[in-house]
Amino acid sequence: MPGSLALVLHAHLPFVRHPEHEFFHEENWLFEAISESYVPLLQMMQRLLRRGVRFKITLSISPTLCAMLSDPLLRDRYSRHLDLQGALAERECERNRAEKNLLSLSEFYREFFAETRRTFVEEWDCDLLGVFRQLRGTGAVEIIAGAATHAILPILQRSPDGFWLPECAYFSGIAKSLQAENIRWFIVDAHALEQALPPARRGTFAPCFTKAGPAAFARDIQASRQVWSAQQGYPGDPAYRDFYRDLGFDLPAEELAPLLRNNFTGIKYHRVTGRDVAKQIYDRVAAEEMARRYAHHFVERCVAELQGLQADDWNPIMTVPFDAELFGHWWFEGPIFLEHVILAAAENKLPLTTPSEFLEQNATQQVTKPATSSWGDQGFLDVWLDRKCGWIYPHLFTANNRMTTLAKSRGRKATADDDRVLRQLARELLLAQSSDWAFLIRNGTAKDYATKRVTDHLSRFQKLAEQFEKKNIDTEFLAQCEESDNLFPHLNWRVFL
Repeated sequence: MPGSLALVLHAHLPFVRHPEHEFFHEENWLFEAISESYVPLLQMMQRLLRRGVRFKITLSISPTLCAMLSDPLLRDRYSRHLDLQGALAERECERNRAEKNLLSLSEFYREFFAETRRTFVEEWDCDLLGVFRQLRGTGAVEIIAGAATHAILPILQRSPDGFWLPECAYFSGIAKSLQAENIRWFIVDAHALEQALPPARRGTFAPCFTKAGPAAFARDIQASRQVWSAQQGYPGDPAYRDFYRDLGFDLPAEELAPLLRNNFTGIKYHRVTGRDVAKQIYDRVAAEEMARRYAHHFVERCVAELQGLQADDWNPIMTVPFDAELFGHWWFEGPIFLEHVILAAAENKLPLTTPSEFLEQNATQQVTKPATSSWGDQGFLDVWLDRKCGWIYPHLFTANNRMTTLAKSRGRKATADDDRVLRQLARELLLAQSSDWAFLIRNGTAKDYATKRVTDHLSRFQKLAEQFEKKNIDTEFLAQCEESDNLFPHLNWRVFL
């Protein structure tokens, strides 16, 4: 059939690592994503390859996530987290011995945690990045790059390293930076091409080259909304597991420790059910069947939409990007849905492709100027410039200018000691720029933690900068910063020159 489908997954979490604490609540963001999203998605792709199913998926893994996945401390803590979950599931099996429905779910979670641990520790040697590399080697997965700490590039106007634009946020200057790095394409939201100058003639069903060179692929809104929207899409079905109704809110504290520090234990016995209705017990078999049905429905809609185009002289593409954590973490049945989307695409002869492959086969496209945009609420930068979080950016601009001045003061003549301090200054600045902090502050989720992260990084930056200017470095303080914020060991601060 004419046309193709590009599935793009963006795996990203902000850098959270607190060696100064034995347990730290926000480190569980990583642990939950590994168990519920990354391991199931990797298992799914390996399973399809063993069956001889041919598929293509584009995957970005943010540098902050890469740093955490390769960190020995966080790997050990994740293994400990799985042990604690397994022990709790074992106790739940005993507690629910007389209740058939709950017992079967307790046994499911006991097996889920045990299999996740076996796969992660024994089969994959705690090296998820190695598994990603293996999948890339098969040709089924194209791995793309992204900005160092997921900063909002249109606000900061900073050259990105790759072509996953954080929050799909775009402004015209970015295309020139991408071209300078020999980047061929990037993804924008639909209105970036709909409001382009001139408007994209083929809407979101074909990329457009920017005047600077790289091509913009636009998100297909209808197909994407069908998957990510809890209100209008598949994840809100009453049969699915309820994310928020966790055992951690039901059992007394003494039965949960030390997992109580999180409240989210990973054990959830209830399904979405519906509004104003008492929550009903989760039926795993029924939920999986619903995921399979929705996968076929999704592919059938994609096929119908592509067949409805007048595309005799051109080749359309549907680009559907998602946060990888949607599949499994937020929507527990998501990996099953995605697996059956791939199988249904094969059955319906709907080709799966990547933007890179598409451009190789369709080199001639319209040239236009995409509109400034993002995939955030309201489609521009309102989320990150909201009055609740807009205070961040003047401080970031000031720190960025100071970093440039400090880098130029040493230039190519930096000593080994200078190099060490400038590298840590750059780390603190990059970590302060993460888009996640503004998002969390604006939405009121983990607001205090996000505010503290911004102010802590900027405070460390300012203290180190003052010491560097006075040539009086507190090496103990510097070592503490390096231990806490230890990502990017080979960071090149000279980019600020």
